[in-house]
Amino acid sequence: MSESTRTRPGDSARPLHEAYDTALLDLDGVVYAGGEAIAHAVESLDVARAAGMHLAYVTNNALRTPQTVAEHLTSLGAPAQPDDVINSAQAVARLISEQVPPGAQVLAIGGEGLRVALRERGLVPVDSADADIAAVVQGYGGPQQPWERLMEAGYAVARGVPWFASNTDLTIPTARGIAPGNGAAVEVVRFVAGGAPQVAGKPQPPMHRETILRTGAKHPLVVGDRLDTDIEGANGGGVDSLLVLTGVTDAAQLLAAEPVHRPTFVAADLRGMLTAHPEVRATDEGFACGGWTARVRDARAEIDGAGDPLDGLRALCAATWTAGDAERERTGEPARRAGGAGPGLSAAHRDGDRINADKALAKLGL
Repeated sequence: MSESTRTRPGDSARPLHEAYDTALLDLDGVVYAGGEAIAHAVESLDVARAAGMHLAYVTNNALRTPQTVAEHLTSLGAPAQPDDVINSAQAVARLISEQVPPGAQVLAIGGEGLRVALRERGLVPVDSADADIAAVVQGYGGPQQPWERLMEAGYAVARGVPWFASNTDLTIPTARGIAPGNGAAVEVVRFVAGGAPQVAGKPQPPMHRETILRTGAKHPLVVGDRLDTDIEGANGGGVDSLLVLTGVTDAAQLLAAEPVHRPTFVAADLRGMLTAHPEVRATDEGFACGGWTARVRDARAEIDGAGDPLDGLRALCAATWTAGDAERERTGEPARRAGGAGPGLSAAHRDGDRINADKALAKLGL
């Protein structure tokens, strides 16, 4: 279903790990948080792998090398090889290599994952803006990244050196909570130097291209926790997606999603890969899923019934997404397309005309 017409979550009579050949899994907030495995993640991946599903780990985090990530996953009980890991450092390195001469020097602001990816493409990472550089690239450098690295980037960008970023995620989930991501560092450089970088990571096309080139997936399912990267990237690439609520996106944000940010499926965690997904039906009373029926009245979401709270959330998605689209049509506001800019809240959820779903979500315990 296209991003302009998805008004309810999708359904699948078969468990997702049987319906798709490859899972393109985000890592932070999906498989682990702060280095520790998220509940049910390892067991779910084991079942999916044993059933024949190819597992590929696709992350915007450019800090670590695929080798290091694979070793980390294996230590958590989810065996992986370096070739199973695709990161935004690889995508941005390919993007740069297509625009600069072979062997060019590139000012690298980030961690070892970024430097290894640049070398893989025949480029030479350097640390100073005073070098004879053909480009400057920013990737997530971790909590220990020195402030002077951002200063070097600012000097280079201000004098017109072509600027690239592995990704622009403003936040990253950690064991202690949500922390600033590479997008926050990019904004620091933008503030002092102006302009905007070419971005390779999700949801941009270079990351989708890198993933397909490296995995060879024929019928993939994107699995992620972020609407503005994982889900938008899947929609932009015409790929189905599963949103899990173990990372940065909560139920209220899901209800507020524009078409570009709406997932095909939604689940509490990675166990959602192993189950069928029920149909959300339009009824005279609203939208029904499982034992729940949801509707929107006077800019307020309502829900009645009993059963699995996720079924109630699916019904609420249909009710609020439909109401948001109707309000957008009434006001003439265009929907954002994949890869565009902005926060992406639907018209019905903007200040001054917001659907209130607080009581409905509380009833579901979400």
